[in-house]
Amino acid sequence: MAWLYALLASRPVVWLLLFVNAAGTIYGYYWYRYQLADTPPVFLPFVPDSPTASLFFLVVLVAWLFGRSAPLFEALALVTLVKYGIWAVVMNVLVWRVTGTLDWAGWMLIVSHGAMAIEGMLYARFYRFRFLHLMLAAVWTLHNDVIDYVFGMMPRYSVLADYANEIGYFTFWLSIASIAAAYQLGVRLPRQPFLPGDMSFRQASE
Repeated sequence: MAWLYALLASRPVVWLLLFVNAAGTIYGYYWYRYQLADTPPVFLPFVPDSPTASLFFLVVLVAWLFGRSAPLFEALALVTLVKYGIWAVVMNVLVWRVTGTLDWAGWMLIVSHGAMAIEGMLYARFYRFRFLHLMLAAVWTLHNDVIDYVFGMMPRYSVLADYANEIGYFTFWLSIASIAAAYQLGVRLPRQPFLPGDMSFRQASE
């Protein structure tokens, strides 16, 4: 696995991920434009779930490129990338099952959000967050579930409206599973001794 971590840590790969995630974040906020226009201002930070998850990861990537770590954003990124990556895949598969069809945008969301979950887990061994950071990320994530499914701010999938209660129940336990996965991957397992984009590591390994 050393070759994989060396590849993930290379500066060109970090820059590539920065551009790809920036484009995905911008498109994600654009995708939510109609719902955001109808959202009370107090709930605005909690509505665009997936683009905010990728925004957390963008902060992490920028910090790495400057040779720094951002532990709280690392914890937020890991939990939310895994959670909302899996969530969106499941929701679009459910749309397919309910309607019998899925348009190109739905398939694009499956691929892009699946990639979100994968990148979150792949980079977990580089994170520097501690248990306290993870607990703060857990509060954000579970609070977001309350905003979505108690105050009705969940992402709009009109064809799944009849399943709102079941989706809310699934989402809560997906949050718990994502927090547990972040604890295992980001706290318990050994860390890589270098940060992605670290020039000193690259020079030493050449």
